[in-house]
Amino acid sequence: MDLDTLRAEAKKNLKGYCRVCPVCDGRACSGEVPGMGGVGTGRGFQANLESLNRYKLNMRTLHNVKDPDTSCKIFGLTLDTPVLAAPMTGTPYNMGGKLSEREFIGSIISGCKIAGGLGFSGDGADPEMYNSGVQAIAAEGGWGIPVIKPRGQKEVIERIRRAEEAHAVAVGMDIDGAGLVTMALKGQPVGPKTPAELREIISSTNLPFIVKGIMTVDEAKIAVDAGAKAIVVSNHGGRILDHTPGAAEVLPAIAAEVKGKVTIFADGGVRFGTDVLKLLALGADAVLLGRPLVVGAFGGGSEGVRMIINKITGELKQAMILTGCASVNDVPGDVIYC
Repeated sequence: MDLDTLRAEAKKNLKGYCRVCPVCDGRACSGEVPGMGGVGTGRGFQANLESLNRYKLNMRTLHNVKDPDTSCKIFGLTLDTPVLAAPMTGTPYNMGGKLSEREFIGSIISGCKIAGGLGFSGDGADPEMYNSGVQAIAAEGGWGIPVIKPRGQKEVIERIRRAEEAHAVAVGMDIDGAGLVTMALKGQPVGPKTPAELREIISSTNLPFIVKGIMTVDEAKIAVDAGAKAIVVSNHGGRILDHTPGAAEVLPAIAAEVKGKVTIFADGGVRFGTDVLKLLALGADAVLLGRPLVVGAFGGGSEGVRMIINKITGELKQAMILTGCASVNDVPGDVIYC
């Protein structure tokens, strides 16, 4: 299967819920939530891509970087790529229902593992959403990270226990899901967490804990102080709050404050290997990929997911050669043109 065939198959299977646009920029699906779009005007979704596009790369070819290293270590695991899968749920509601929750997240988790990466799973109002992710991770020997919605304390901790039972690499909570109306409508309210509540949750487990949805320096510091081992700089794909800045816009200031204290993931608008390189240069340790992997899963299952990750990793390696970057673990800030 080639990429054109993959995209054509995905377009058929996604039944119009995702148009599989030539450039996935949130314009065609603006306001389609449920769906694949961004909330309201869709500006939060679009801001992720726009903020990345504002950065340019310095091309350098007088150096000895001929075979750059794309491998990295995350929570003790050696990965072949810093391109990981973002937590995604809602296949029957958001993506046309061609795949079940279990089939979808199974493709994500196994496809990431085949590609030498790592997949996150998600949570939602339907218990099958979280259950499917934990099952998929357990089936791969714990090679994945479940992410839990900001539910009540007991509900979060109960789900952490299930992540532990699955021998997951780590566990996390997407605090950027605090305003999800669909959760409240189904009798499962979610909401913000106080620093004390966050600390209680993190201290309940020995697994590395990830706080996803950090968009300001002050909240990055709160997460670190509460004991988080990693943060995800993310506006939830523009699906929660309209008119947020893009992840690449806020990442440098956050990295300047907490780089080295926690692992920093960046999530939002990644479409090409050059986007990955930019986020690494701006302070991320690895990046999360969302919507493109929906196309991969619906177009070719785990093999489709592998193809998308390998494509972007290959583009990253080429960009590293053309900017003189020897390793993804040490991408200098002067890769970015100022």
